[in-house]
Amino acid sequence: MLPALVVFAYLALVLYVGIFAFRRSTGRAEDFFVANRSLGTAVFLLSLFATNMTSFSILGSSGLSFRLGIGVFGLMASTSALILPAALFIIGTRLWAIGKKYGHMTQVQIFRDRWEMGHIGTVIFALQALMLIPYVIIGVMGGGETLEGVSGGRVPYWLGGAVVALVVMSYVFFGGMRGTAWVNALQSCMFLVVGTIAFVIIARGIGGFGPTVRAMEATLAGPRPVQSDGALLTRMRIPPGLYASYLLIPLSSIMFPHIAIFCLTARRMGSFRKTVIFYPLCILILWAPAVLLGTVATRQPAVVAKMAATSDTVQQWLDRKAGPGPKGDFLRLETLLADSADPAARALLADVRAGAVAYAHDLGERMATLDDPPLRAEMRQLALTNQDSVMLALLDHFSPPLLAGLLGAAIMACVMASDSQILALSTMWSQDVFTYYGHTERLGERAQIWSARAFVVVLTIVAYLVALAVHQYATIFEIAVQYAFAGYASLFPVMAACLFWRRSTKWGALAATLWIITCLAGNTWAQLATTYAGPPGGATPLLKLGDLTLFQREGTRITFTEWRMLLVVPMFAGSVLLMWAVSLATRPPAAATIARYFPSRGDGQATVTRG
Repeated sequence: MLPALVVFAYLALVLYVGIFAFRRSTGRAEDFFVANRSLGTAVFLLSLFATNMTSFSILGSSGLSFRLGIGVFGLMASTSALILPAALFIIGTRLWAIGKKYGHMTQVQIFRDRWEMGHIGTVIFALQALMLIPYVIIGVMGGGETLEGVSGGRVPYWLGGAVVALVVMSYVFFGGMRGTAWVNALQSCMFLVVGTIAFVIIARGIGGFGPTVRAMEATLAGPRPVQSDGALLTRMRIPPGLYASYLLIPLSSIMFPHIAIFCLTARRMGSFRKTVIFYPLCILILWAPAVLLGTVATRQPAVVAKMAATSDTVQQWLDRKAGPGPKGDFLRLETLLADSADPAARALLADVRAGAVAYAHDLGERMATLDDPPLRAEMRQLALTNQDSVMLALLDHFSPPLLAGLLGAAIMACVMASDSQILALSTMWSQDVFTYYGHTERLGERAQIWSARAFVVVLTIVAYLVALAVHQYATIFEIAVQYAFAGYASLFPVMAACLFWRRSTKWGALAATLWIITCLAGNTWAQLATTYAGPPGGATPLLKLGDLTLFQREGTRITFTEWRMLLVVPMFAGSVLLMWAVSLATRPPAAATIARYFPSRGDGQATVTRG
């Protein structure tokens, strides 16, 4: 429990920082939601980075690289390091200038003012909120998995998720944007510094990366190289269409409400320049170790055994929630243990049946000593169902307890970046719904802030309950990509049209929004209505046009065409087409409104608009 106690101490520190920020607050809405637009360059950079580096970045990326290999770095990190700074420079600075000039705090406020829209803005708010909730959910999932992992299963997933949800809810509730920004700055320092230490310690523990990589590379000569360990050192396990479609995913970053709102908090334009320079370096420091460690972990039998032992299937086996039989998911594991020629395997099975093995940590240590090829293959398959825990398994195996606690706290710092999403949703609620429909004018600014705080509580409870329900069926990476990233990337054309195309209209924005809603609803329906039970890496056609497969079901996602592109490809293309065609077919806003956002070159406002 020592590592878990260290993590709890870190959570207490974070909570104190949030409450201290509450004591510095002025009680005004602009202070609670955008920190009076006064964040300095260092806090702005660190908090913006932490906001974008959630459990998806460290647990999700290392887990996916455990499954697919080193090519995962190219899926997100390398493209994000180029596209996100460019988006901050081109779009973020314009958002900052417009927000400062007209007092806007959310994207929907800008859309309503720019396009003279009313209830259409509420539709966009609803879509943004629905797409951001999965991001909050993966934060709760990451917190539960982290505490469960560092405690060796002694802190159950449901309790770990509840503790993290309560801490995040508390400092967002009291501290608002100022508390969130200060906590995020602390968390950035935590996982950048301590994460580097973790990388060095684990690298020494596995005997260096050189021998491990050479051993993996030697297996590339096998008859089926895509199934070999060596294929993890290439992009061989990632279909080309899937790899290419990830080029669109980084466009989602600037469309995330929490990123856009952070752009409105900077004290001066110069903060963006330094962020554009240093942001790619921060991505490299965080993502490169996470992806590399996830890849080489496949060559560590003890780590694989620990991941298998903490999978839901094995947890059910330990708890005896389902007995052996045709419907028992763990029947194959029991059969392999019973039939093994290794006496230690049969002894382990007897102890499990007698209830002598109570914790997954203890089971993992004993499974790691078994020298039986079929059992090792089964443990690998069980570990794949628990891929998000690979970083935690590495820490548990290669770090002494106290250091494992510090490193677990660093991972928790990354996981808890969901605080910004919760604050963003409460800000959107207070500005785009509560204030827009006249409640602030009638009830006052204090009621507006308390409505946002109530929204934080409700949202956190909903996210926690959903995280309990879905964590057995989907990984952090898949949830984020299929819903949050795909949806917000498809909204990028709406933001670009709002800021840079004079002829764009609210009807074009509505058409693009309804298209995205339809696609996300269709993806959800297809996920619930269909299953894939074939071999790993295969697919079942769902919709065909002649000989062309338009959509197909894979293990945990729906993909587009036989090239296995993500759904973000048709979603983004449809959004661009509808934004363009419907805008041209409908009446633009009044000339005076357009002139406010696109002043002529001779107009002195031009300088102000550009910041």
